[in-house]
Amino acid sequence: MAITLDKLLGIDYPILVAPMFLISNTKMIKAALDSGITAAFPALNYRTDKELREAIQEIKAHSSKPFGVNLIVNKSNLKYKDQLKTLVELKVDFIITSLGSPQEVIEQCKPAGIKVFCDVVDLAYAKKVEALGADALVAVNNQAGGHAGKVSPKELVTLLTQNCSLPVISAGGIAFKKDIDEVMSWGAAGVSVGTIFIACHEADVSAEYKQAMIDYTAKDIVMTSKLSGSPLTVINTPYVQQLGTKATWLERLLNNNKRLKKYVKLLIAWKGMKQVEKAAFSATYKTVWCAGPAIEHVHSVRPMKEIVKQLTLDR
Repeated sequence: MAITLDKLLGIDYPILVAPMFLISNTKMIKAALDSGITAAFPALNYRTDKELREAIQEIKAHSSKPFGVNLIVNKSNLKYKDQLKTLVELKVDFIITSLGSPQEVIEQCKPAGIKVFCDVVDLAYAKKVEALGADALVAVNNQAGGHAGKVSPKELVTLLTQNCSLPVISAGGIAFKKDIDEVMSWGAAGVSVGTIFIACHEADVSAEYKQAMIDYTAKDIVMTSKLSGSPLTVINTPYVQQLGTKATWLERLLNNNKRLKKYVKLLIAWKGMKQVEKAAFSATYKTVWCAGPAIEHVHSVRPMKEIVKQLTLDR
């Protein structure tokens, strides 16, 4: 069996607070580190290089415990090259790559002693990143929030652990310690947990978003392809119902045009993320809130340390 996440990073529990677009912040990262787990935030949560540097330096000043940063490594992230340069320079402990090839990230991080974890949704891509020299696989299953996979947690973890030699971090569907014990019994090295942390005191999202996490349940989570250019799980609010979750014929036509595809995806991602951003911090009629099926287990707004106890103590 591959090394577990707690041993790999030198933390108390094999738990990673997932990097969540617009939600993850320095308060959440610091609270996670203080609770004996690790956490990551998306580089795109910071608009400028100065803000990104300040966030990393603030966390490092608070704790020497390991934390990471998520990088979108495809063409939709126009800041990718500059963000990677900053993360290597400031020596973050690990980088999680998403939505593209991690080759350049691995090549730059290896000499700097920075670990690279790669989001994967299937075995074929897992084998590719393993060959490139990744340090761990983040197995994004069909219970994940945000950009979810298509395979069940057990099927994906089993497939990857039986065919790859890298540690497998299961992402999606985790709410309690028993869930962690179960995925570890399948061979996982640890877990990545996002949804149940959205309604924490440390998150800066609106009170309405946090209340929605309490009011809605797993049956209210739907997949939309209209926001980021990639399938995204969101709460099925009245506005999402009006908007629809399938791409229109024109969007499909443009997405399939080889010459225009890159620019169409950029436009869809930019427009969609602006919509999500507006909803996260204010209550409007046009509300799009990201979450996963683990929303079923969110019943109140609590401090992060209490949510961590839910993941580390038997109940």
